[in-house]
Amino acid sequence: MNNPEPCSGRMLAESASLRLAEQVMAASAGIAASRLRAARRGCLPVARARQRAMYLAHVAFGLSLTRVGLGFGRDRTTVRHACARVEDMRDDPREDFGLGVLETALVAARRGHRRAVSEIAIAAGEANR
Repeated sequence: MNNPEPCSGRMLAESASLRLAEQVMAASAGIAASRLRAARRGCLPVARARQRAMYLAHVAFGLSLTRVGLGFGRDRTTVRHACARVEDMRDDPREDFGLGVLETALVAARRGHRRAVSEIAIAAGEANR
């Protein structure tokens, strides 16, 4: 029989993590999530949002560059480039703060912490000092 092998729990968790990073970044940027997965690069705001989403998926969830690339329909080298660009963008304190808050929220959500809101509030309070 030709039964396809069922997806492992790990694969499902990775896929859910990718979609979560994508949805959070899309909402944050005011862009439809489907535009982040589009085959074409798109306009600069879409490309930047996609880079940030790939970065968050890699950093917040520890997904490999290859896995992130598969989730966004890109090559691992494209993901590596995106992560390097976002790291450079984090030199700007506003950019660093925004990504830090999103990263904290994603990590908290993935771990299932009920303290997600308080962790974000703490991160926001520390940035305002």
